Amino acid sequence: MKRFFRLPALGLAFTLLFSTAAQALTPDQCRDLLQQYYIDDIPQTVLDQETIQQMLEALGDPYTQYFTPEEYKLFTSSMEDTVLVGVGGTFSLTEGGLLTERVFEGSAADKGGLQVGDIVTHADGKPLSGLTLDEAGQLLRGEEGSSITLTYLREGKKHTAKLTRTAFLVPTVYSQLVDGHIGYLDCDTYGVDTLTHFVDDMTAFSGLATSWIVDLRDNPGGDYYASMGTVGCFAGEDALSYLLDNQGKYSAYRTAVESRTMYPALVLTNENSASAAELFASSIRDTGTGILLGERTYGKGVAQSVLDQTTLPDYFPDGDAIKITSYRFYSPGGATNDTVGVIPHLLLDDDLADEAALLLSTPAPAGDTTGYLRVDLEWRWYIDLDQALSPEYQEAFVALLEALPDQVKVWQGTGGADGWTQTSAAALAEAHGLTDYTRRGFTDSADSPYRASIDLLATYGILQGTGDGTFQPETPLTRAQLCALLAQALNCKMPSGESQFTDVDMNAWYGPAVNALASMGLVNGVGGGRFDPDAPVSHEQFVTIMGRLAQRLSMVMDLAWQNRPDTAGDSFVGWSDWAAEEAWLLAEGQTGLLGNSINLLWDLPQDIDPDAVTTREEAAALTCTLLQWVGILPELS
Repeated sequence: MKRFFRLPALGLAFTLLFSTAAQALTPDQCRDLLQQYYIDDIPQTVLDQETIQQMLEALGDPYTQYFTPEEYKLFTSSMEDTVLVGVGGTFSLTEGGLLTERVFEGSAADKGGLQVGDIVTHADGKPLSGLTLDEAGQLLRGEEGSSITLTYLREGKKHTAKLTRTAFLVPTVYSQLVDGHIGYLDCDTYGVDTLTHFVDDMTAFSGLATSWIVDLRDNPGGDYYASMGTVGCFAGEDALSYLLDNQGKYSAYRTAVESRTMYPALVLTNENSASAAELFASSIRDTGTGILLGERTYGKGVAQSVLDQTTLPDYFPDGDAIKITSYRFYSPGGATNDTVGVIPHLLLDDDLADEAALLLSTPAPAGDTTGYLRVDLEWRWYIDLDQALSPEYQEAFVALLEALPDQVKVWQGTGGADGWTQTSAAALAEAHGLTDYTRRGFTDSADSPYRASIDLLATYGILQGTGDGTFQPETPLTRAQLCALLAQALNCKMPSGESQFTDVDMNAWYGPAVNALASMGLVNGVGGGRFDPDAPVSHEQFVTIMGRLAQRLSMVMDLAWQNRPDTAGDSFVGWSDWAAEEAWLLAEGQTGLLGNSINLLWDLPQDIDPDAVTTREEAAALTCTLLQWVGILPELS
């Protein structure tokens, strides 16, 4: 759906941000600001650098940047509505030419009658078939006031339109009412205009839209408050998110925007959905006001303070600015998305997310359930089987079935107003001859007492198995395997370069994972510069590592750890001192609604031998339980 209309501007901004123009901010002022605002302690080696550029390079944070006045203007404009000159549409490549995906209001394409779905075959008589997207785009671009004649197909019939290129507005949010009842909101960034667009567009579709699709694919983020305001459009006032500052203090932020709908959102994400877009997605997940479809998001869980002439005129008299990572942010449920990203309820290829969302946007059957499916996932979603099995939608339907966890109830209509019988994704695939369907899971997990956890992690791509379709649940877990499991769960950005350990080869299948986990402080070596990757992991070693992970992933877990009583760990007789408190955090440190302790371990603490070897199925059980408890894996109800 999103192709090229914003890319030229973004590409220019990205290039300029790495220029070496003269700086008005002095190095001493930069040191002062970094020490005052940066989320973590600044190493002395960073402060010892002579220039601002050297300091920021030594810091190694891609989100902390200095802007010259020109660069700052480009940065701020990248999060605002944009005025471009041209035809005024967005297009994607097809065999026959360019498929029209958007027509902007008031543009030349709009005035010339071009519509979404039209296939543009020729520009000024030149065929577009066989060209690259950039080559075709060059033919459509031109100076304001110049003319172009487009030939296009609509429902197989040939048409022509002579257009006069003009300036047109590209909003940060593009909206469309699909099929008369689906509000489609494509949000490209979060800036000063974004919330206004959400409010105006949702108001315009009020009374018509019975479901909403919010497209955050390739949305790089933007303003924190704009993101939370748009959350309020669905969750209403008082939806919370949290910020952690460099003093270790948490603060809450409440939305002040009234809900604009009683209907849920289907949020589309991909690996380029980042920052404020991730906050929106995780907030919709945590507030139960919709579900997420697509790919796991980027994993930028930190927020920046932008310091400029308005906030610090003595530091920035010439219009330059600096952006400094100052906070970590947390979803309403207290989960971070830093590194780990946001995992959608339905994990599938983002190229199929449009069709999958449209399938789930089917209105509830009126009077007769025959030919319908119902998916109970936070809300009740309906699918028209005829549409799902059509050539246009079948690939997306198969992907949707593969993405459904076993815990999600699926029903098939049997007639009448309330006739439903429970079925499964596998049964539906077999009944309708969907030979491309492949269940995500393992051939040897059926007899494991932790089968549900193993299969759920497989559905979300966290467990990879042994490569032959098996998981080998009862096999002892090695230190290398544990690192590979957690690196996959955390979606780690794998390091390169030299290994931290003499016995870990970076070319080994586990090498980058071991080093990634060690850099995060989750695992340690065994002494002498060694890691001992093939050694088994004892229960107390495993629980200690998972306790550290819990603190990293969750504000709730971190606060429980900070406020642990002096007696924490005393009841874990036989456990090493270095493991007892983390065992307490996971077994006794969380409370339920009635004040009861919640045990997250795979067994009762007294029945776990701290020195025994951890099995792969035990590791899967605790990993799954922890990720669900802290909100990294979505609730399935």
